[in-house]
Order: sequence, then C-alpha cells, then structure tokens
Amino acid sequence: MRPAVTRTFVSAATIIGIAAGTLAGGAVGAAASEAPAQSAASTQRASVLAVNNLGLNVARAKNWQCFLTRSGFEPWEHNGLLGTDSWKAAQRLFNAQGFHGGTRLVVDGVVGPRTIKALQRFLNSYGFRLAVDGIVGDLTTAAFWEFNGVPVQDRRCV
Repeated sequence: MRPAVTRTFVSAATIIGIAAGTLAGGAVGAAASEAPAQSAASTQRASVLAVNNLGLNVARAKNWQCFLTRSGFEPWEHNGLLGTDSWKAAQRLFNAQGFHGGTRLVVDGVVGPRTIKALQRFLNSYGFRLAVDGIVGDLTTAAFWEFNGVPVQDRRCV
C-alpha cells in the first residue's frame, strides 16, 4: 500500500477501535468488523440499567423521587424515570439510615441484589412484611407501588 493510504487506514482503524473501547491492534480488520456489534450491545446494556422503575408508573416513580428529595437525598431528576441518579440518591438514603445490612452500599446507581435488600428493609420499616432476599418479586413490587401511592404536594416535584 501507499503510505498515505496506509495512514488513512490505520487512522480509521484507530478511531473505530477507540469508539469500541479498545485500541486497534494487529487485527485491524477484526476490530473494525466487531465495533458496531460491541457498541450496540453496550448501548443496550446501558439503557437497561439507565431506567429501572421496579413496576412503578411515572406518577409513582415521581413520588419516590420527591420522597428522596424531601428526605435530603436529591436525585437531581423529578421526571418519573428512576435512572442512575435516582438510585444513587436511594442508595445514599439506605446507607445513611442503616438499611444496608451491615456493609454500606456502593453508591453507583445500579439496582442489584444488595440495593433491593436495602429497599426491602426500608419498606419493612414502614410496616411491610417482605422477605429480605434481594429479589424483586411480586410482594416487593406491590409494596414499592403502595409506598409511592400518596401524591406529593411539593412544588419542586409537580
């Protein structure tokens, strides 16, 4: 190949590699052909983690966000979509109020089993009788739905 064509090909492969999250290596053709599939999978995975309302509709999720705000744990969003900022606020609340079960939660906005256990302990403190198992079953979903059923009269949350 001519030097100009080689430079263009290597530059394009480097850009594709960086976009895919890796540097282009010796197998430039493989990096270029796999980049769109990796990128799509990462986007899909991120969108699944980005909003997790745990069975709440927008109005009830907005109530949860308002509850977090009134409790001093600002989620920075009051849109009825429980994204990572809302769950980070919830994780901070669970840590501050001791619902973490002995080991503080990592405040990362990911709704994993430890966050679900903390949510179950939190809901139990309000009179629900949930098994603290870290599984989002029908009872946990119903309790979270019921807890967030009272409309909020806070102007920030309308």
